Amino acid sequence: MLKDPRELLRAMFDAAVNAASPSLRIPGHLPATPRGKTVVIGAGKAAASMAKAVEDNWRGEISGLVVTRYGHAIPCNKIEVVEAAHPVPDEAGYKAAQRMIDLVRPLGSDDLVLALISGGGSSLLTLPAAGLTLADKQAVNAALLRSGAAIGEMNIVRKHLSAIKGGRLAAAVHPAKLITLVISDVPGDDPSLIASGPTVPDRSTFADARAIFHKYNITEPRAALEHLDRAAEETPKPGDPRLAAAETITIAAPQLSLDAAADVARKAGLTPIILGDALEGESREVGRVMAGIARQVALRGQPMPAPLVLLSGGETTVTMRGNGRGGRNVEFLLSLAIELDGLPNVFALAGDTDGVDGAEEIAGAIATPDTLRRAEQKGINAKASLANNDGHGFFEALGDQVITGPTLTNVNDFRAIIITKTK
Repeated sequence: MLKDPRELLRAMFDAAVNAASPSLRIPGHLPATPRGKTVVIGAGKAAASMAKAVEDNWRGEISGLVVTRYGHAIPCNKIEVVEAAHPVPDEAGYKAAQRMIDLVRPLGSDDLVLALISGGGSSLLTLPAAGLTLADKQAVNAALLRSGAAIGEMNIVRKHLSAIKGGRLAAAVHPAKLITLVISDVPGDDPSLIASGPTVPDRSTFADARAIFHKYNITEPRAALEHLDRAAEETPKPGDPRLAAAETITIAAPQLSLDAAADVARKAGLTPIILGDALEGESREVGRVMAGIARQVALRGQPMPAPLVLLSGGETTVTMRGNGRGGRNVEFLLSLAIELDGLPNVFALAGDTDGVDGAEEIAGAIATPDTLRRAEQKGINAKASLANNDGHGFFEALGDQVITGPTLTNVNDFRAIIITKTK
């Protein structure tokens, strides 16, 4: 085993990220060149790196447009890369979405559209439905982010306020052939939820979207509520002839990355236990549950004695109660540390595989048995930091942040808890 649990935690995280690299995953999934044109479109935090991997491995002419998060672009020669805002959309994403629709509409049945979709695309690819404005979409996104709504709920709302999500982009591509390559960042890898499913059929309805507004007591903007009430044009459903020939291939997903981390753990002499790749819930509550599992291993050797590592993925949520610098992963980790209360032999890392946790350009952080003691020495109250949703501020003060910069992929959150020995 590596002597330093911190080193091992970071090695597992890096392996998880690298396993989802587009340069590794794209080449084996490219289709044959068509008789007509090949046009690449895409949206997400991995869109630029996916486009570059397509360019590097494509035989034949190619062109297109993808949109990614600010700071996540990489140079491409034939495919234009546009940067836009995430998680609240901006004008750049709006213009890119409109251009994308204009790019695919004239194509014919001999042409191929290769769609590159990854997490974050829902905010980056924003085209308000008729009667709505970009400001309306921005207000709804901000309200959903504050509410603690699950990612699936957010995407149902976004689909029904959009002219491009929920299969509407695929409908615009018809009659050209459409193949979508997906990097999944959602629990269960459902392509209709990734980036709000712009190229796949949508089973959700306007009624579902209205129910989510009511559930979280979202009452503004009025234009969005009125649009949902009108329910004028549903999203394309399974069986829609415009989407009948469309093909979707998931090329990377959280489970693949957890398996890569597990391999690193085995080589270091730890038994990996993968608890799931689709864990959801309030970040602080998931932290409490994980602490209970870790305590059972550390004190009782159940379900098996240490050394071992508990691995999990998925996307938790944060309901903002304070005004600190929060993020799903640091909120989880701070809650975990508080519940463990200095328990020896337990070390943990939580990070977002795209390198951005919440609105911070920080992937996540590491917690150790002395985390609370070191914080107290600096005059920092961990429980107060958690109450203020200030996980980033807490771990920054301790020098325990995990900083990667943009990883140019995104298979959601990664959590690893090492228990070095059982008491």
